[in-house]
Amino acid sequence: MLDEYKRCVEACYLCAAACDHCATSCLDEENVEMMRECIRLDMQCANTCRLTAQFMALNSESVQQLCQFCADICQQCAQACQQHQHQHCQQCAQACQRCAEECRKMAA
Repeated sequence: MLDEYKRCVEACYLCAAACDHCATSCLDEENVEMMRECIRLDMQCANTCRLTAQFMALNSESVQQLCQFCADICQQCAQACQQHQHQHCQQCAQACQRCAEECRKMAA
């Protein structure tokens, strides 16, 4: 993998793991209905982050566009998670924001 992608790939995988954990934890919350949007975005974000990391590892010509898309999804997920006070949501929001920042650098 190219060194220029290293930080972004790491941020993508950490974000995907945080999103997976958040979605699973949201399912255990008392009011799952209230967590529906958070769970939906967690799943989309995790998958997008993994795909983006894979494309960077493959040195794809589509990295810039995919990183921009990933940053947008991460930002949406962060905003949804920030609305909940649960620790897993707050940690997920932080991971999403970090990933969005790294992806924006790659998309620039």
